[in-house]
Amino acid sequence: MISNLRINARVRTGLLAAVCLLGRAAGVLGDAVVEGHVTLPKAVTSPVMNKRYDVITSGGVLSPNPPRAVLYLEGAPSLSAQPETRQVVQTNFTFVPSLLPIQVGTRVEFPNFDPTFHNVFSYSPPKRFDLGRYRPDERPIPSQLFDKPGLVTLRCDIHEHMRGLILVLETPYFVLSDTDGRFRLDHLPTGRFTLKAWINSKTTLEKTIEIPASGTLQVDFP
Repeated sequence: MISNLRINARVRTGLLAAVCLLGRAAGVLGDAVVEGHVTLPKAVTSPVMNKRYDVITSGGVLSPNPPRAVLYLEGAPSLSAQPETRQVVQTNFTFVPSLLPIQVGTRVEFPNFDPTFHNVFSYSPPKRFDLGRYRPDERPIPSQLFDKPGLVTLRCDIHEHMRGLILVLETPYFVLSDTDGRFRLDHLPTGRFTLKAWINSKTTLEKTIEIPASGTLQVDFP
């Protein structure tokens, strides 16, 4: 009996060690906050006739206007639930929001709130699709599942000026900065990861950071 007790104790100790190792490998969610500032490019002033351009193209570079950044943690394990359904609304002949960051596996709905037909399509390599033309009362709401990472450009074949961007990420830890470049990420795993700042289709900055179990970590991208 004594030998059995010793064996059981060793088994329990081994299991506990394995769980600890797995926890370290997977990352543990803590109370730490990562916040900071990203220096954004200047907003582009468009002529009155083009004031609906919320996404601009300059030299082949796509970016939101006014500029905003997407901050995300690369290399962190995914401990979150299944990605939820999000929406990009067509209203006042624009895509709202003009830039939407999502996690791989998220379904995005495209409701039409304008009193006319709209269409949503994309030729982007991560997701090529065409939802066709549909009315404001179309049900079910036309949607698309985004299952590959990358930048997807949204367009409407009826209204040429309409542009939208969806940034599909492989991590659940991301946030959209405000138009001043300020951001805040919380409920993060502890450990050493890469924090990236997506500025536009050609520019992504990055820094290696060590996230503690608690406290606030200040990270700026000048």
